Amino acid sequence: MPDKILLLPDNIANQIAAGEVIQRPASAVKELLENAVDAGATEIKLIINDAGKSLVQVIDNGGGMSETDARMSFERHATSKITTIEDLFHIKTMGFRGEALASIAAVAQVELKSKKLDDETGTYIEIENSVVKKQEPIAVAEGTSIAMKNLFFNVPARRNFLKSNTAEMRHIVDEFTRVALAFPQIFFSLTANNQQIFHLEAGNLKQRILQLLGNTYNTKLVSVKEDTDYMNIYGFVGKPDTAKKTRGDQYFFVNNRFIKSAYLNHAVMNAYQEMVTKDSFPMYALFIDLDPTQVDVNVHPTKQEIKFEDEKIIYAFVQAAVKHALAQFSVTPTLDFELDASIQQLSSIQQPFTEEKKSAATSGSIFKGFTEKNKAHFIEPTNRSELKHWRDFYESRESGGGSQESGENIQRSMPNAQYSSEVSPIHHSPFTIHETNLVQLHNQYIFSQTPTGFILINQQAAHERIIYDRLQEAAKGKPVATQRSMFPVTIELAPADTILLGDLMNDLQQLGYMIEPFGKNTFVIQGTPADVTQGNEKQVIDFLLEQYKHFSNDLKFSKREKLIRSLAWQQSIKAGRQLSEKEMEALVGDLFKCKQPNASPNGNPTYLEFKKEQLEKMFGV
Repeated sequence: MPDKILLLPDNIANQIAAGEVIQRPASAVKELLENAVDAGATEIKLIINDAGKSLVQVIDNGGGMSETDARMSFERHATSKITTIEDLFHIKTMGFRGEALASIAAVAQVELKSKKLDDETGTYIEIENSVVKKQEPIAVAEGTSIAMKNLFFNVPARRNFLKSNTAEMRHIVDEFTRVALAFPQIFFSLTANNQQIFHLEAGNLKQRILQLLGNTYNTKLVSVKEDTDYMNIYGFVGKPDTAKKTRGDQYFFVNNRFIKSAYLNHAVMNAYQEMVTKDSFPMYALFIDLDPTQVDVNVHPTKQEIKFEDEKIIYAFVQAAVKHALAQFSVTPTLDFELDASIQQLSSIQQPFTEEKKSAATSGSIFKGFTEKNKAHFIEPTNRSELKHWRDFYESRESGGGSQESGENIQRSMPNAQYSSEVSPIHHSPFTIHETNLVQLHNQYIFSQTPTGFILINQQAAHERIIYDRLQEAAKGKPVATQRSMFPVTIELAPADTILLGDLMNDLQQLGYMIEPFGKNTFVIQGTPADVTQGNEKQVIDFLLEQYKHFSNDLKFSKREKLIRSLAWQQSIKAGRQLSEKEMEALVGDLFKCKQPNASPNGNPTYLEFKKEQLEKMFGV
């Protein structure tokens, strides 16, 4: 019997290693950008074609490489960062794996141009499938340019697993954003298919956050800075009102390396306790600097998951630092007298508050109304006839006067419901419900008696089901009616959201939205579905994109399904909304016309039925 165990050829071993390091074009982007940072570059340019499938190129003005170093950089386990085992635990640079370039060369066609500052000529190397095809001197500027072409050309099965260009481009933008955030003092640019997406001038951290995440954060950032002997933490967190439905704008960096840590995220969320709702996620970009010996960054192939020597200390510091920053934000937004020197000249500031003035102030009716017990609501009338018309208005409301007009106004403002002037039993339900018996509970549930008991309808879940079914019909070829805006609205998005909206525009048009590109990162909203209230188009699109990204975490949904679910959630009436009688009638009527009225799109029940027998048993009847 021949021996069975053989050594793998180098090119196959490299392809296996590449599976850990290069999973998609964004993986190569991360490795190449980190190498450029380590080279001491002050300018780094990223060029992408076909979402990285045909080209990923990084050009930097760093230290460059000699002819020998350029060739050695493609060997497995080649590195300039580690000479002894102790060095592994003192790493402060970004790339140190020693397999990145070898892995890239194993699954792509690579061209490298590099020149050191003092050398007369540079080096050109061409590698394909781990084999050097060409190496020669070349006239080139100082620094390094490395181009990765035709990713996975020799591993077609891996190439077939890549997602759509839009999805892969979003991953590339994510990796670019993480590296660019970590080094605001470096110029970065990103060009995709000959169109520049990012042009980030060197500056400070706040400027870089606004460049990458959008100017909407301009007045919404709270500075975090705490220095201790053990560690330093600095950066920015968003004010509570910036919280979104997705985790997109959340960044942790340890020694300038982006990491993912559910543990530290929990620390930040605890600091926001009772400031944001449980299903909302505040923005943060926090940097932790500590001794490299206190952290192991090599526990995961992508180095995005790390292990701290003492996690509890880090957790406590992060939570305390964010809490402290938010507490200062809550207290310090007061009048800043330095903004206007004339305020200092006002008599109320200059003159002392004497006992005589104090006595006059405390004897007034306004002061007593706010200080005496049970008097805060009291209004002292000077002429009782002045209040007569208010009493008449209130009494007419209670006796029914004006209620019809009010109900019609609310009815018109409630989105996405078709109303009928006739009130009749609902025959599509599994039990007979009379629409005139509807009562709203806690502005969240609709109560209705049935012949055998009663049902409770969740108004938001029910409305989601109604909208979802209508949008499904629209997606199958019955477009939603569009209402053109008299004054089209221009919106500016963050670059990552620009890519996403561009991918969704055709589907949105089928669902009633008329949106057109209008230059870099800008769109014009020409029209919205006829049943969507006009005037807040920008907020509608922002919420839609956030909800779409929320659903994007679930891989079982198609792009159109995610979009329809996002719109159904966004346009539905929420808990806390008071409904008129006619609105409840229309909502319940439309619900039981749906093919599946008993469940919302995400599977939660739209209503619960309670039998009379259950009630009798509970009361021992």
